[in-house]
Amino acid sequence: MSQTVTTSPALETPQAERIVISVDAMGSDKGPAAVVAGCSRSAKENKSTFFLLHGRKSELEPLVARKKSLRGRCTIVDAEDVVEMNDKPAQVMRTGKSTSMWSALESVRKGEATVCVSCGNTGALMALSVIRLRKIPGVYRPAIGVLWPSRNPQGFNVMLDAGADIRADERDLLQYALMGASYARNGLNLERPRVGLLNVGTEEFKGRAEIQAANELIAENADAARFDYVGFVEGSDLPGKTCDVIVTDGFTGNIALKTGEGTASLIRDLLREAFNYTPLSRLAALLAYTSLKRLGRRIDPRQVNGGVFLGLNGTVVKSHGSADATGVAAAIKLASQLAQSGFNEKLAARISAATMLAGESGQDHGDETTDEASK
Repeated sequence: MSQTVTTSPALETPQAERIVISVDAMGSDKGPAAVVAGCSRSAKENKSTFFLLHGRKSELEPLVARKKSLRGRCTIVDAEDVVEMNDKPAQVMRTGKSTSMWSALESVRKGEATVCVSCGNTGALMALSVIRLRKIPGVYRPAIGVLWPSRNPQGFNVMLDAGADIRADERDLLQYALMGASYARNGLNLERPRVGLLNVGTEEFKGRAEIQAANELIAENADAARFDYVGFVEGSDLPGKTCDVIVTDGFTGNIALKTGEGTASLIRDLLREAFNYTPLSRLAALLAYTSLKRLGRRIDPRQVNGGVFLGLNGTVVKSHGSADATGVAAAIKLASQLAQSGFNEKLAARISAATMLAGESGQDHGDETTDEASK
């Protein structure tokens, strides 16, 4: 693996004045052009952000050269191989050292960058992240936290897990509550976040055994962890005002996330169809253009693209595989905000302080995450 410096000022800028984002440039379904375009948009918006672009030098150099905003802001790290969407995580861990994904994570592990951003294979990215960055001591299973548009004043709720692991028992769900509260506290500036546990109903007797146990465990430890626990919440509360953080297992969370994205797309299509139906409706659309544009931004999944891997010794942001330049820029913006806030250090401190909340070290339980991720 070789490293090519496209322009030197990126390396000459004082470290304290810049945030370096490590980007897997080859993982996108739309190819490296979309990733480079997203980096370019982000560079225009935030002058303190610099990039380590990992991928095939022969493909990336001409793309970067055409983006004026990346001049002096970008270093290309040559990585010839690519993790494909159908590659199995175990296979990638054995043979993926020459891939752009591995290289991007290595930059974070070595301290060359603060955050890694990738559009690639989620299972492989989580598996490599766990192996290369390792879990924060005390964390059983890492989780993926996502922002969900909501009616709350901050505009978004946090939901986790969005698909890192399909299993979760009461101890996992407690830690998801801790990590989600920390994310909301540092990412959304909520001093005392409200946490809810996703269930099939709000009645206390509903839910599986592990949900019932988690309900008691989270309630017992809410005050010590500095968040307010509102109890069970339902799917309709995901975009609501009942809570700021929604905790669930990765199986349910991933289905909810994909359902929400599909619903937002359906609403956009139905609105477009309705306003194109007659000349009068087209005139109405013209008159309501500003409001419709604002609505489109609010329900556009690209604007909140980026799931954060929580519980690792390093921050990883997973962008949607089909994200365009707008989506990639949104993921990089989130990565920059987390880096500027020192989020991972604060999360590690919170987890360390709360390790004994569940009344056990969790060492044996935590080994399951590595085993599960490698499958």
